[in-house]
Amino acid sequence: MQREKIYFGIIGLGLMGKEFGSSLARWCHLLDDGFIPVISGICDKNQETWKWYTENFPGISIKTIDYTELLRSKEIDAIYCAVPHNLHEQIYIDIIRAKKHLLGEKPFGIDKKANENILKAIKENPEVVVRCSSEFPYFPACQQLIKWLKAGKYGRLIEVRVGFHHSSDMDLNKPINWKRMVEINGEYGCMGDLGIHTLHVPFNMGWKPTSVYADLQKIAENRPDGKGGIVPCKTWDNAVLTCRSTDPRTGKEFSMVVETKRMAPGATNNWFIEVYGTEGSATFSSHNPKAFNFLVTSGKEQGWTTIDCGSQSAIPSVTGGIFEFGFSDAFQQMIGAFVQELSGRGNTHPFKNVTPEETMWSHELFTAALESHKSGRKIILEK
Repeated sequence: MQREKIYFGIIGLGLMGKEFGSSLARWCHLLDDGFIPVISGICDKNQETWKWYTENFPGISIKTIDYTELLRSKEIDAIYCAVPHNLHEQIYIDIIRAKKHLLGEKPFGIDKKANENILKAIKENPEVVVRCSSEFPYFPACQQLIKWLKAGKYGRLIEVRVGFHHSSDMDLNKPINWKRMVEINGEYGCMGDLGIHTLHVPFNMGWKPTSVYADLQKIAENRPDGKGGIVPCKTWDNAVLTCRSTDPRTGKEFSMVVETKRMAPGATNNWFIEVYGTEGSATFSSHNPKAFNFLVTSGKEQGWTTIDCGSQSAIPSVTGGIFEFGFSDAFQQMIGAFVQELSGRGNTHPFKNVTPEETMWSHELFTAALESHKSGRKIILEK
């Protein structure tokens, strides 16, 4: 029987748009009998970006600088949208109201008010599937950690530490870009750009922060403008959020530390999660992406065990289990989770994409973090 196709439009044809396109081009890599995603339309105001897509995807029928053309087309079922944060609110709402399914980028609105308006549109259009992009939990070793968490092997939680560290901004001669501009990136700074990634697994486990004390840093106060001048760099470079949360499995409180850093010496692109409990502990870091580390607490002395995970992905693939798994594979698994939700066949991915409600939780946290840093005190969030 011929497999059903689902037709995507891409709005924003930069780095992540290409990653999305590349994932769809090699969909045969996945051993899955569900929908086949196909690129049918592309949109970007910079027409030079169209070339890579048209050369590699001959089936594209719509090429436009006006995203509403994709939304009006009956040839488009769903949209992947990767645009700067200040554009999220209007474009996401227009996509949802056009009845197109949406896989959008974080933080799902430049601020809390924008996020609320997006969620209002989602509530008014319940038949539309809307999810937020977050790739790193789809590494096989992290999937092992998630299974370990869902089995409750940690006992009672003591502490959870999650973070995303970059170091490219350590180069103070690096020209400013939109992610360092408050009017485009938003007041959250590094939290808005990196935070959803750190919170994906905790939120999936139901670990919603109930309080936060924030330490925010603006380290690079000025940057080159790329035109021979120097301009102010107003966004937060680093953030450390010390939170309290409650584990719904035990009803007990625990500490959770969330780190988003653009100036972390030595860290090219390191995403990590560390979970410490009374009966067991486990960690994963993209610095060593094959390693699932865990220990069982027995007496006062414990030793770490490391399982060297291969390519045992949640959606099976043609890659042998002993081989390596990378970011592009995780990105494809993430899209696979979204496509399986769209299929409605019940054969859904065991770990879902970030939900709209979870993006709302992140905005509540980041807004409270701004208030905490400004006031110098802990902020209580609604349970």
